[in-house]
Amino acid sequence: MNAIRQTAVSKADKHEDKTMAAQLIRWAGLATVVAGVIFAGIQPIHPPDELASVTTSAWAIITSLKTAMCLLFLLGIGGIYARQANRAGWLGLAGFLLLTISWWLQTAFVFAEAFILPPLASYAPQFVDGLLRNIAAGQATDVNLGALPTIYSLGVGLMYMLGGLVFGVATLRAGILPRWAGGLLAVAATLTPLAALLPHNIQRFAAIPVALALACLGYALWSERRKSAAEPVADRGTPQLRQSAAE
Repeated sequence: MNAIRQTAVSKADKHEDKTMAAQLIRWAGLATVVAGVIFAGIQPIHPPDELASVTTSAWAIITSLKTAMCLLFLLGIGGIYARQANRAGWLGLAGFLLLTISWWLQTAFVFAEAFILPPLASYAPQFVDGLLRNIAAGQATDVNLGALPTIYSLGVGLMYMLGGLVFGVATLRAGILPRWAGGLLAVAATLTPLAALLPHNIQRFAAIPVALALACLGYALWSERRKSAAEPVADRGTPQLRQSAAE
């Protein structure tokens, strides 16, 4: 009887673990949807990347939203990868790692925009102006920023592009989440560098297709209804087994 009881409890615990994991993945999907909406929504209303904007209320609101967006994307991308890890293989893992590194570094830069640059603007305006022009606008300045431009260009920009490409292809190949969203992510991320050819005031709009792709992948996670592969033994066994498990 004890062996039967332990088996029933073990299977029930595994069922609960699978249910909890599925719920966490679904919530990660919702986080991706919210992050994608923020990512797309802030592009048309983002203040200009210049010194005069740093101390405005619009800058404070937008950069705070961007900080939350980055954290939500980190959670959401983890959920997307977890849902398709078995099918995405090493390609999915590589894309996940590249995107994670990119968004972690982006979080650090956005946090600085939100909470460090505003108070620093009155003490070192030349540095703040040079940082914004070089990092955000890609313009050459006389301010010595050390390794920051290289870190941003390679760690954020290049990994964002490569991560989106690889992760999108892996999602498309896995076939668990919408293939068109994975394809859109791959194509949009790959074409992102071409935005540099556009006027700076509309370069931001290149982020919208990536935001749409990630939001759709997140929505697929959130709305997905998966039936459990097995129910707890105590609920589906014979009357005699249920009675034995309960003793």
